[in-house]
Amino acid sequence: MTAIEERAPETVPLDHPDAQRQAATGAKAAHLARAARAGLPVLPGFVIPHGTDPASPAVERAWRELSADGTRPLVVRSSSSQEDTGESSMAGRFASVLDVRGRRAFREAVATVLESARRAPGAPAAMAVLVQVMLPAHRGGVLFGADPVEGRDDRMLVSVVRGGPDTLVSGAQSGTNYHVTRSGRCLRTEPTERAGDRLLGRAELRRLARLARHARQLFDGPQDIEFAFGRDGALWLLQSRPITAMAARPPRGARLLGPGPVAETLPDTLRPLEEDLWVVPMARGLAAALDIAATVPRRRLHRTPVVTTVGGRPAADLRLLGAVPQRHRFLSVLNPLPGARKLSAAWRVGRLRSVLPGLAVDLLADVDRRLAETPAAGDLDRSELLALLRWGRAVLVALHAQEALAGALLDGERGGTAAGEALGALLEGREAGLPDARIIATAPAVLALVPPSVTAPPRLPAGTPDRFSGGPAEVGSGVAALPVREGLRLRIRWVQELQARLVRETARRLAARGALTERERMALLRWPELVAALRHQPLPADLGERPARAPSAPLPDAFRLADGQVVPERSPLRPDASAPRGVSAGRAAGVAWDGSGPRPADAVLVVRNLDPALAPLLPAVAGLVAQNGSPLSHLAVLAREFRLPAVVGVADAVRRFPPGSRLILDGTTGEITPHGTGGRTAGDGGAAAVGADGDRPPDGRPGGPAGPGAGGTGTRADAAPAVRGRPDGARPAAARRDGAPSHGAHPNGDHPAGDRPGGDHPGGDRHRGHHPNGDHPNGDHPGGGRPARGEREVDR
Repeated sequence: MTAIEERAPETVPLDHPDAQRQAATGAKAAHLARAARAGLPVLPGFVIPHGTDPASPAVERAWRELSADGTRPLVVRSSSSQEDTGESSMAGRFASVLDVRGRRAFREAVATVLESARRAPGAPAAMAVLVQVMLPAHRGGVLFGADPVEGRDDRMLVSVVRGGPDTLVSGAQSGTNYHVTRSGRCLRTEPTERAGDRLLGRAELRRLARLARHARQLFDGPQDIEFAFGRDGALWLLQSRPITAMAARPPRGARLLGPGPVAETLPDTLRPLEEDLWVVPMARGLAAALDIAATVPRRRLHRTPVVTTVGGRPAADLRLLGAVPQRHRFLSVLNPLPGARKLSAAWRVGRLRSVLPGLAVDLLADVDRRLAETPAAGDLDRSELLALLRWGRAVLVALHAQEALAGALLDGERGGTAAGEALGALLEGREAGLPDARIIATAPAVLALVPPSVTAPPRLPAGTPDRFSGGPAEVGSGVAALPVREGLRLRIRWVQELQARLVRETARRLAARGALTERERMALLRWPELVAALRHQPLPADLGERPARAPSAPLPDAFRLADGQVVPERSPLRPDASAPRGVSAGRAAGVAWDGSGPRPADAVLVVRNLDPALAPLLPAVAGLVAQNGSPLSHLAVLAREFRLPAVVGVADAVRRFPPGSRLILDGTTGEITPHGTGGRTAGDGGAAAVGADGDRPPDGRPGGPAGPGAGGTGTRADAAPAVRGRPDGARPAAARRDGAPSHGAHPNGDHPAGDRPGGDHPGGDRHRGHHPNGDHPNGDHPGGGRPARGEREVDR
């Protein structure tokens, strides 16, 4: 027991050493007492320790002395041992009473503060009461000794208003934000101030920076400081506490990632097995294409995966794909490759431009033949299932590589798109009244409209597509007439569907013999575990305990990883002061809720102001949107502590996002987009949808061989014109270069894709015979580099 608790003093002056004993005086008072003893500018006052009778004569004497017998206004504040700690600020959770005048008002203010401790959620807090002189502030605000929004330790953030800081921290005013260096040099203000109307001048910013440095040194870390300037220009420290939540900051050299072109192929959250079946071959195929074109050093391709997953969503390295410019313009004209390799690459690219169409036609014909010859999955034994799954992973590497090269080298192709053929086939099927399964069996091109899934059969989009009239004669002339790249895209989707059907058949058999309790849990396996199961080995003992992967919000267009957290890439343009501002990093997709009535499971709280009374709602919501508010207000601080995405300054938010509307918000960039349309085209529910431009792949197309839509399904908006002129009924089969027909129509009705093992496919599992130029025939070609923390290492 401390000395102060043993003596049980009824009041402790703020400049007394005992006032620093946090157990009795609370964190807020203890911090101010320590600052006062260190010579920082702290207003005079006293503390009523926890457990003291507020009506005691000692409290009366202390009040009389500080208030000059009631003639001087006071401020009565909470000081709990639970607030202002390194783990939690408890910002705005307890009461403070300003401008307290007279004995009766003082007693009522003390009672209000003590009552707030009993009303707070959870166990009642041990509450002391801090009493100080009321400062008639000219300007006041909040000073962060580091930038908590951008996660920068070398920057400070100041938010200031006229008068005291109470209107700022309560969210009633947004204030003016100053981004300054640690020395106090102003970098920018939000909103922009006129030269003659600045709230803080250079000298005042330097004084604040000095105060922040002293507090940082005293408390061993950057502080969240409330300050005020008196009418005489004196600077006062009103409160100091640790910064409890700093936004993640990517390390120097962190990779720039984004869904980019891969989102067209795999738009939804993937399960572990889907990552291994589809992302690994895509990464290897794109790496092979980049290596053939010599646009990236081979060593880097071995070290860095071209495609990875973050939270189950595929993401590509945008710099490897050439989707973003070099950091320095002069680097774009330099090629670090040795001269001989550059010459070889130029020769290969030139040769590929002429031979790639023929190579692709051969590959398409081989894939079509093997798919057409495969019986139903139920007629295959375990070894045949495994052989087909191996073949699927290997052939996807070649398909992705050639599709990427075709996108870069064959940019003058004319013709329709896979999505156009799919829409035409869907229109025919819907007009004929056919069920989805029959439409897929007779016209597997419709699979281009839906993403693959190993847990459920594909479900085609509801409704009947609109019929387009007119258009070029060659559009809609059948799968065989598709350009090379579109044909490769379609085969990628067919092979993925084959793999999905094989996995579902394996799950059915394991469930039938009692080895698998829920078929959906098959998707939680990794590729080596699936191989083991098909070799008659038991399933992992922890499979039943593995958590199902919850659908995640779409990834930003460009981002980096910091300790596994997605940090969206900020626009290099100067932020618009009138634009919404992200104040707590993270992304969320959910349903708007105003805080009243039943709360949706994925509620996004949309409010007018950052009222501290809303604090109890924060742990139960997915995000926070406010029309007004400062990044340094109490509720913004709590949002960062809870790692809750939050955006403030959203004009007319309450009207624009009424309860029940769906939206996606980005707490870093401040973007908020409607979420009511788009999303999963498969219709199997659950995943957060992509509903606005902010979540689509960037318009800028990659300049490298692994160009836009690498392996895409062709569901982009630019596919729509291909519906003009319906596909004819014949749908001629794809032709080989030598004129021999292939089975592009997939005669076995219940399989859009399939094969028997041991067929005559050149190269077997490695698919060597049809890899472009044969440069990477083996499974160990680049693309399996070590992912950063937060990326999923799917290359098994």
